[in-house]
Amino acid sequence: MKQCTHADALPHPEPEPLSETCLECLAAGSHPVQLRLCLICGDVGCCDSSPLRHATEHFKETGHPIMRTFEPGENWRWCFVDHVLV
Repeated sequence: MKQCTHADALPHPEPEPLSETCLECLAAGSHPVQLRLCLICGDVGCCDSSPLRHATEHFKETGHPIMRTFEPGENWRWCFVDHVLV
């Protein structure tokens, strides 16, 4: 089974969210479907079910590998590099 090779490098404690929603969606007049929190810098972006997919775009622009859900009641992390749940 494939494992994430980036989780050990995450900062502790995890970064504070830079916003409560996807600011790029707000600027574009779009509505984020679900939110993700970058565990390197605290950027909040919308998921791939949203029209503009800002969380994935953040990864592509920065290389920050792991995001976690920013939805109440959910608790999971995704590594974009290794394509696995962390």
